[in-house]
Amino acid sequence: MGDAPLPPAPAPDTLRIATHNVHYIWLGRETGPWSVGDWENRKESLDLAFKALDADIIGFQEMESFARGSVQPVNLTLDWLVQRNPDYRIAAANDPAVFPSTQPILYRPARLRAVDEGWFFFSDTPDTLYSRTFNGSFPAFASWATFEDRKTTRTFTVVNVHFDFSSGSNRLKSAELVAGRIRPRIEAGETVFVIGDINASAASRTARILWETGLTFTPVNGSTYHWNRGLNVTPAIDHLTATPDVEATGDAIILRRQFDDDWPSDHYPVLADFRWK
Repeated sequence: MGDAPLPPAPAPDTLRIATHNVHYIWLGRETGPWSVGDWENRKESLDLAFKALDADIIGFQEMESFARGSVQPVNLTLDWLVQRNPDYRIAAANDPAVFPSTQPILYRPARLRAVDEGWFFFSDTPDTLYSRTFNGSFPAFASWATFEDRKTTRTFTVVNVHFDFSSGSNRLKSAELVAGRIRPRIEAGETVFVIGDINASAASRTARILWETGLTFTPVNGSTYHWNRGLNVTPAIDHLTATPDVEATGDAIILRRQFDDDWPSDHYPVLADFRWK
């Protein structure tokens, strides 16, 4: 997998959207998996993968430098990517005291203008910052941003999600909450993309809840989670979906390769090119 081809350049009339779960960093650990030392080893790989995507929009999950508590002022991954890629800007992340910062959406301001952003937690109190999930487990949430395409003047909203990996009931309730939040936008004729790590296949009950709102799942063929070892044994759990007024130009592209002799994360980056019908 180390020599898998890079994606082709996007066509001028398309919008390239990507998703990548980059795994959190344990700030209190100097060595070992996902430690600060491990981050120092793999950060160049992550930057190279980011550049290879050549995307207009990238939604991230688990972009967290974890210590204790929900309010984490340090985000090594976000700072690194923004420093190395000055032609991108940050949406859907802010001061973690008022806006969760671990699922940012990076975008190209030369192509797009960010006009709104927000969040909601997968919880019985979704508008309460850092509220715990439906079964009381660690907080999980959706970040979102609305953009105007400078090329077409069209506006659209990207909802970036990360569903629970261990609780099926949490996943179902999270999908239902997302569906409830996006349905009024879809019924009003807005373009909506829901992207991210749903920890479920496109054939799952979780995915069906999103599909029933009118979203189309871009085909993602094969594994997107690889155990940080390049093992491709499970269906795709990272997805890119869109409302029917846009269509993917083909199946999603999965960057199943190492960069700088290392895996950027235990998930592969996934991208697709979209155009309005």
